[in-house]
Amino acid sequence: MIKLHDKVFKPYLGEAQILAAVEKIAAEIARDYQNETPIFVGVLNGAFMFVSDFLKAYQHPCQVSFVRLSSYHGLTSTGIVETLLDVPEDIDGRSVIILEDVIDTGRTLKQLVHLFSQTNVKEFKIASLFYKSDVYSGEYSIDYVGMEIPDNFIVGYGLDYNELGRNLREVYQLNQNNMINLVLFGKPGAGKGTQAGFLKENYNLKHISTGDVFRYNIKNGTELGKLAKSYIDRGDLVPDEVTISMLKDEVDKNPDAAGFIFDGFPRTTAQAEALDNFLESKNMQIDATIALEADDDVLVARLLERGKESGRSDDQDENKIRNRFDEYNEKTAPLRAYYEKQGKFHSVNGIGEINQITERLSTVVNDL
Repeated sequence: MIKLHDKVFKPYLGEAQILAAVEKIAAEIARDYQNETPIFVGVLNGAFMFVSDFLKAYQHPCQVSFVRLSSYHGLTSTGIVETLLDVPEDIDGRSVIILEDVIDTGRTLKQLVHLFSQTNVKEFKIASLFYKSDVYSGEYSIDYVGMEIPDNFIVGYGLDYNELGRNLREVYQLNQNNMINLVLFGKPGAGKGTQAGFLKENYNLKHISTGDVFRYNIKNGTELGKLAKSYIDRGDLVPDEVTISMLKDEVDKNPDAAGFIFDGFPRTTAQAEALDNFLESKNMQIDATIALEADDDVLVARLLERGKESGRSDDQDENKIRNRFDEYNEKTAPLRAYYEKQGKFHSVNGIGEINQITERLSTVVNDL
């Protein structure tokens, strides 16, 4: 997946599929116009990639020009088509084929028809790489179509979202699936924080660290913070319902998030059940739990090195480090069984370069 501005897009059409559609149109037009020299008019900005590859595939004499129209702002059409670059000169008596990147509602097409109806061309036809037949008004015929696609917002191969994404070689569609909610596990030193940052940035997820949430509520003296502190001051464990209430507040504060990463909770099967019940009450669910797995000896060496730089005492004593590993294994084992029963547990190799681990995580998330 990719993130452009505030939106996340998922893979839709590969480069080979796109080029096959371009070659299909080029072959059909060549069949009709190979004995004359047509003028191909690309519609900017979106069609520049399509025009470039089309001309490479069209092996007959031709001329090329461009018009520029605009009707989109962000994800939606403004309904107002603006002519920014007019029709080419010297087209009288010539066959003109419009090369459009995508035809959906037909507003831009209507303006194109209006532009060329005022000229003395021999004829003009419309070729569109992508055609959203479900939303097209049907007022004018589309003479050549690369492929029909559903009415989903797409970017790439010349198409943009607020001017980003045009240079992508493949086409992506807006990720409109239900939000992705993850539970992230990992032993100390496994890089959980680094990878949580990647997931947050690339999938527009909100990272909810239980430790951070507790510290925020206690520091700011919220009602839940005061309640949690009263248990902590007595040496008691904070009840699960208090933690869940804090998590609920975090979820409610981020209504635009595409999902959440729960880090540090749940730690027990009872907490996992409580989290499931809370999410169900909001028509949500945990989609996957991901455990960053790593060899203990590798992590010990990594943490000891980190301890030299950070000065953290708990990263400078191998016995303490291994005790933390034992505690992690003890707590994670029943959770693993709980989520495996639901088919939601995923183990990811946490050793390697950061980008390698990121790619492994992406494979899991993209398959959800």
